[in-house]
Order: sequence, then C-alpha cells, then structure tokens
Amino acid sequence: MSSTSSSFQMGELVADRHVRYILMAEKKKESFESVVMDHLRMNGAYWGLTTLALLDKLGSVSVDEVVSWLMTCQHESGGFAGNTGHDPHVLYTLSAVQILALFDKLDILDVGKVSSYVAGLQNEDGSFSGDMWGEVDTRFSYISICCLSILKCLDKINVKKAVDYIVSCKNLDGGFGCTPGAESHAGQIFCCVGALAITGSLHHVDKDLLGWWLCERQVKSGGLNGRPEKLPDVCYSWWVLSSLIMIDRVHWIDKAKLVKFILDCQDLENGGISDRPDDAVDIFHTYFGVAGLSLLEYPGVKAIDPAYALPVDVINRIILNK
Repeated sequence: MSSTSSSFQMGELVADRHVRYILMAEKKKESFESVVMDHLRMNGAYWGLTTLALLDKLGSVSVDEVVSWLMTCQHESGGFAGNTGHDPHVLYTLSAVQILALFDKLDILDVGKVSSYVAGLQNEDGSFSGDMWGEVDTRFSYISICCLSILKCLDKINVKKAVDYIVSCKNLDGGFGCTPGAESHAGQIFCCVGALAITGSLHHVDKDLLGWWLCERQVKSGGLNGRPEKLPDVCYSWWVLSSLIMIDRVHWIDKAKLVKFILDCQDLENGGISDRPDDAVDIFHTYFGVAGLSLLEYPGVKAIDPAYALPVDVINRIILNK
C-alpha cells in the first residue's frame, strides 16, 4: 500500500463530521431530501448504518429503535419494503437483512419466510425478478444470492441456473450488463462479479480482460466512472474497486489518486461526501466514499467485504462463524 500511504498527507477524512451528518440526516424528517427518499428509507438506513459501522460508531444509534421500525416494513410475503406502508422488493429485503446482520439480530427473522420470498423470485431461466411485477436485472441476481447466502439458504434456489444466467450477460469487453446483450456498466459488473464470488464461480470471469476495462474507468482526477466517456463519481469507488479486488487486479489503478479524489469530495464543515468535488453531499455517496476508502485500507476505517458490502468482522461472524 505504499502508493496509497503518501496520499494520506494530502487530505484527511473528517470522520466525526460524517458521523454527525448521518445522525442529523435521520432527524430531518421534513427536509426535501428526506421526503423524496421516503420510499427507499431502508436503503438509506443501510448506507448510513454501514458507514457508522465502518467508522466504528454504530453504538451512536438505538438498536431497538432501528429494528422495531425495520420490522414494520416486512410484508406477509416475507419480503421487506423501503418504508412502512410501501410494497416489498428484493432490494429492500437485502438492505433489511444487512442491517440486522450489522446489529447481530438475524435471529429475530423468520428465516424460512424471508428466504422463500427471495427464492420465489427466481425465474425458469435462472434470472431473478425484483418483485411481483417481474422486472429482471442482474442486480436482482446479486441481491438474491447475497441475501440467501447471509441467511444460509442458497440451497433454496437453483444456483447453477442463476450462475448460467449471469454468465449469459457477459460481453465481449469482459464486462456484464443488466440482461443478455446489454451494455457493460460498472454497477452491473459489481453485481455479477459479486454473485459469482459468493457462489464460488469466478472462473467464469476473464480477469485480465475485465480488469483492463475496469482500470480504464480511472480518469485524470483520480476518480472512477461507470462507463467510457462518463464523468467520475465517488460511488464508483465502490463498484469498480470492489470488482477489481474480487478478481485480484486492484493494483492496476492509482490508489493514491483515488484516495485524494474521495477526500476532495468531502464537505469539510458539515460532513458528508458528494459525487464530485463541490457538489451537494448525500447519504448514498457518503457511504460509497467511506466504503471505497475502506477498500483502499485508509487508516481508521474498518475493513469491508467486497462481495457482501458489510464489514469483514460481521461477515466473519455470520458466514465463517468466527
């Protein structure tokens, strides 16, 4: 990590301000940001709480308060909604499971019910729908596989068919799209590589070809973009970096320049991280910025698992029983 260490003098992670920003965001229920995010509050809770966990400040929130709200979002089907009174979706179900994993509260779940809801979304061709309305996307393949793995219920789906479907979405450039033939995109690549990693199927990835495509996402500022000719965005510090780590090609990018880019996107006064320097901050980019720094082994940030998107100590406790 010598290429990264020199960058730590360039800027500093204002961790305490980011913690304060996250804790304050939850209190501003009438703000514009809170209103427009009402339907995906479960995701926001996951982003904020995981950031706090990575900064070793998860004790700043009331576990009982969060868990009691979270359980009001569960439907009869077993799936979770983005907030109380909304419809269930596999995306929010994974966030709910991840939050409970953070708090070591998975035992309060009816695992059979939740896992049956997720498994029931697998289609005949191995793909997954996001909810009862049937949209298919490799994001939902990853989400379902990740969720069932955390719940230790991968045997409820046809894993071989799920893997075969993901492989059918692989492109000539080594990347993956949302469906067969769709354009390669860093977010979809993370989902496909993550799902293949969890299922022990990374041999299907052309690591050099994909690694080259991913490392080309780094632009002059040090930031990463999601597709060719696009602007850099802090969130790709997660999508691209985690994929590179899973295929063992992270040494192909300039880590020091990426650290500097993420730190330059901080609001040094009020906390929070934005997509690009001097833009407005939000919880989404704050999480992905801190998660990116975690992958870059930035001092004071706990290690995150690149496939499960949870702190390594949480995954060790659940998956490896350590």
